[in-house]
Amino acid sequence: MGGVVGWDLGAALALAAALGVPAAAAAEWLPLIEAEAVTAVNARVDRSD
Repeated sequence: MGGVVGWDLGAALALAAALGVPAAAAAEWLPLIEAEAVTAVNARVDRSD
């Protein structure tokens, strides 16, 4: 009975910077990507319980 609450967005922004993604683009898109990823991971966790 576990799940994901969210990502470490500071680390995600650092990774994006290391990959050459502009900070403004990462700041715009990462929260949206995070929400979808967390939903998908939690759905998978719920199915495995």
